[in-house]
Amino acid sequence: MSLTKVLIHFVWAVKNREDLLNPDNSPLIFTHLKEAAAQKDILLDTTGGYRNHIHCLVFLKPGQSLSCIAKNLKGESSRWINQNGLTTSHFSWQNDYYAVSVNPAAINIVRTYIDNQEQHHSNLSYKDEVRLLK
Repeated sequence: MSLTKVLIHFVWAVKNREDLLNPDNSPLIFTHLKEAAAQKDILLDTTGGYRNHIHCLVFLKPGQSLSCIAKNLKGESSRWINQNGLTTSHFSWQNDYYAVSVNPAAINIVRTYIDNQEQHHSNLSYKDEVRLLK
């Protein structure tokens, strides 16, 4: 049996960066994502976000690819959000995503960062943050 400890921090945005995530629907979406991930054998450790984007910290298992994980989580969540009428308009994610590996020693730093998105974005917009990542 292979043993791996590969952590990936994913970020993706709502299509057209619309502010469709809010305090009413976000907790439901984050909970659903964790449940859906578990059903698809994706080890989703932490999820969070703010207004127009989401962060997911995932343990990558042998045989899993970044693109398959992103596709599964994005597809399942957008379908579920629309099915349950959690936004006032049709919901979808942008096609692309950001993914970066995380040093296991930094896992608590990344968890805290994901958990504190509202505070983080009170000082820095998502758009400005993306520019810094490039």
